Amino acid sequence: MENDKKIFWGWYVVAGSFFVLAVNYGARYCFGVFLKPLSLEHGWSRSVISLAATLNMIFYSTGAIFLGRMLDRISPRWIITAGALLAAAGYFLTSRISTPLGFYIGYGLCVGTGASCLGVVVCSSSVGKWFLKKRGIALGISTMGISFGAVALTPLAGYINQTLGWRAGLTVLGVVTCFFGIWASQLLMRKNRPEDDGLLPDGDRVSLTGRPPAPPAVIRVPLSVILQDRRFWTIAAGQGLAVMALMSVFVHQAAFAMDNGIGSLGAASSLAMISMTGFVGQFFFGWLSDRVRDPKYAYITGISVMLIGAILLRQVHTATMLYLSALVFGFGYGCLAPVLPILVSDRFGRHVLGSIYGLLTFFIGIGGSIGPLLGGMVHDTFDSYQHLWEINIVFLAFVSVLMFTLKKGKHFG
Repeated sequence: MENDKKIFWGWYVVAGSFFVLAVNYGARYCFGVFLKPLSLEHGWSRSVISLAATLNMIFYSTGAIFLGRMLDRISPRWIITAGALLAAAGYFLTSRISTPLGFYIGYGLCVGTGASCLGVVVCSSSVGKWFLKKRGIALGISTMGISFGAVALTPLAGYINQTLGWRAGLTVLGVVTCFFGIWASQLLMRKNRPEDDGLLPDGDRVSLTGRPPAPPAVIRVPLSVILQDRRFWTIAAGQGLAVMALMSVFVHQAAFAMDNGIGSLGAASSLAMISMTGFVGQFFFGWLSDRVRDPKYAYITGISVMLIGAILLRQVHTATMLYLSALVFGFGYGCLAPVLPILVSDRFGRHVLGSIYGLLTFFIGIGGSIGPLLGGMVHDTFDSYQHLWEINIVFLAFVSVLMFTLKKGKHFG
């Protein structure tokens, strides 16, 4: 009876994922706060600066391919610890840059690769292996960390940038990433799967035989089989375009706000508002995915709300309208992180979640990497972000239709 009173370790993994995702994405989503100050100090175009965010996404996505398979053999705490150290080093390097090349190495290579180790592939795959019946709510809670981190860190970065400068802001992000990444991973992310504790997902026990379940065999799905599966490409295209729109907003909305006469702190607050309602959306869409007959409908609902927010952003002329569009867009964006691993597990199986999710994240990241650079090029060409917001509207409308075609199919494992 004593063991029955213990908290199921899966909930510790949820808490660890929450904090790791909070510090990782919260720090990365601060990039837009530093875009205009960097441009003013160095005289770089926004395309030059945005390329660093694009490289960050490319290295982040490339790392995800290898990390998904590493999770089958290595405890997530060591992957996360290594990522926290590398990302922190990247922020410190970036705070000292004076050339675009140094910027690309510090923020693009080091922060991007480190962030991959702290990202949703590692955290959500780890959480997904501990739950079946409560997977939606568990992933919803853990991915709320993404928005919580952005709500906490973007105003902080805006305040430091406004009072002490952008170099101090990046240094603080490095310290926060290092401390909280290592603390959460070493304390809460020590175990890989419930079978290691003689349990089943959700903490269920085997009562008929009394014998603990054997850990599941590692299932290797040939790359050729995955790449020939239409479901894989439907999810990759849909999420890739949605993340492209998301990253273009996170990187350029603060600069857009400053261009329209809103101060650095107010511009950063608009990013925090996206994350504030994203926090609610992540819980809601995780909860909803457990209650609809197919999680793709929870996803489509979220994308449709993002679309409404993107339409509102196209109409922005005042701070009030900016904040309203941010609140709506943020709630819809809350569907992306919790529902994607649920879709992958639902379509392909729990025991291949890490490897397929990792490969999927690479292709999604390619789409996401286009958003920041596209935004910089649009602004440099037209001296305005209006065409960027129109592109986002078209792509989000396409995604909301595309995901209706996603079929069930067979599990790989």
